[in-house]
Parts: sequence; structure tokens; C-alpha cells
Amino acid sequence: MPCSPVYTGSLYPCDLTDAEWMQLAPLLPAPAQRGRPRSWPLRLLVNALFYVLRTGCAWRYLPREYPPWQTTYTTFRQWRLHGVWQQVHEALRRAVRLRAGRHADPSAAIMDSQSVKTTEESGGIKGYDGGKQVKGRKRHILVDTLGLLLSVEVTPAHTSDQAGARRLLIGLKPLHPRLELIWADGS
Repeated sequence: MPCSPVYTGSLYPCDLTDAEWMQLAPLLPAPAQRGRPRSWPLRLLVNALFYVLRTGCAWRYLPREYPPWQTTYTTFRQWRLHGVWQQVHEALRRAVRLRAGRHADPSAAIMDSQSVKTTEESGGIKGYDGGKQVKGRKRHILVDTLGLLLSVEVTPAHTSDQAGARRLLIGLKPLHPRLELIWADGS
């Protein structure tokens, strides 16, 4: 049974505070003009998403205080497919930079990669990094000088840093037009 339309309570430590919600709410999609109206408060749905993210539980194991797992998962999936998470990330990154007294768009960045072990059960991309002696994946990351994420690319562990960097930088200029300098290690 849906809870009341106005939700302001906190159920778990990973739930948004009032200040966090005030920052995030304007960045989320407005209710659709057509179709069935929302049955669950948006804040409760977001808190459910953060619960899954923080605890790592399966969607089906969401506590009963949250919306049904199907509703929560469908919201997450729709927002991912429509680029909502990317837009939220960009808006929050820009806000953090402005609050730090920086220009909203970075002019310099740092690039690095890390090989990460995976298990036999993990599907998808994996390989063997002979230099690090790691069987798994490699994540190539680009951050601004505050350490805020600009771009990430996951490849099999055997992918060279140069090839990963090329993939990481594809299409970056339109997203970060001020970016002029990128530091990378020499190894």
C-alpha cells in the first residue's frame, strides 16, 4: 500500500537529509503529464535507490518501508536510459566546483587507470593484466583537479593504458569545452 503523498521521514542512514533533498529534487524529472500519476513520493523512491546502492542488496530484498522493488527498479532503469543520472551528476559536480570558488567547467584534469580483480561468476568484460598480474577489469578514470569524476571507461584488464585513454577521451570536448590540460602518469 502506498504511503502518504508527502514523505519527509528518514528510515535508514543512507536516506537523504532535508538539505540533500532540497539540492537534488529540482534536478529530477517532473511527473509525466500523461499516464498514471505517481503512487509513491519521489523522495521515498530515491531513498530506495540509495538503499540498494549503499547496501548492495538485490532489488527484491528492498525493505517494505520502500516502494515495491519493481517500481524502484523501473524508475532507476528509466532514469538511466534517459540520461537523468548523468545530468544529475553534471549539475552536482558544477555546483561543487562553484562552491569551491572554481569555474563550473574544468580547464585541467587527471587521468589514471586501475586493474581490479573479478570473480569467476562475474560476467561481462574481463581480461588479464600481465604487468599487475590481475585477472579482471581495468577502469580508466578522468577527474578534475578537485577529484570530481569527469569520465570513466571500463575495459578488460589487458587493455593498454593508451587504448583506454583514447576510449576515455572520445567525445569529451563537447562535454568539457574548457578542458585544455590532462595529466597522466608515464607508466
